[in-house]
Amino acid sequence: MSSNTKTKKSKIKLLHQYYQYTGFYKFIGISLKKAILPILIFIGALLGFHYFVVDINVVLNSITEKFETTSILAIFFASESVLGLIPPEIFIAWSKKLSQPLLYLSILALLSYLGGIISYLTGHAITKIPKVKHAMETKMDKHIKNTRKWGGFLIIVGALLPIPFAMTSIAAGFIKFRFKNYLLFGLLRFARFYLYAIAIFNIVQ
Repeated sequence: MSSNTKTKKSKIKLLHQYYQYTGFYKFIGISLKKAILPILIFIGALLGFHYFVVDINVVLNSITEKFETTSILAIFFASESVLGLIPPEIFIAWSKKLSQPLLYLSILALLSYLGGIISYLTGHAITKIPKVKHAMETKMDKHIKNTRKWGGFLIIVGALLPIPFAMTSIAAGFIKFRFKNYLLFGLLRFARFYLYAIAIFNIVQ
């Protein structure tokens, strides 16, 4: 076995030990549990609303007819750029009712990605304002510490799981995580939208 191979294995082993020691795997486990429950609740609520209250397709059709597509996309972009207050799943379901669902799903994913970039830049800008920086450090103390410990892996988790991606992005900008790497890891945001659409599109007709 070459020395390079041994070195790579040693680095992987050390990395594994670091993430194990700092509680990253435990964090992932807890995040996955937290992620699965909201997804199940959302799908259950959607099905319950659909079968016992009103046809979800009627509601989505009404929204599509009453509101301009650009207005809905603007609301979504604003949400993803701030704190991700509106669940993306609602917009994913909405996109199914449009003439080109996959196109608009991709636009939603892109807007979410761009919203994350704005959040990153916001986090970076905050560090230049002492009072705001101190307040943010206090408010997001745990999230910032986790981002400092786990960096890119936490960004990957934020991109894929149903936790506010904006918060993860703000923390990444706050600690001045390398922007090029952030852009790369953030691309997994697209995978999240396409994967969730597989389940949601099967409910919405």
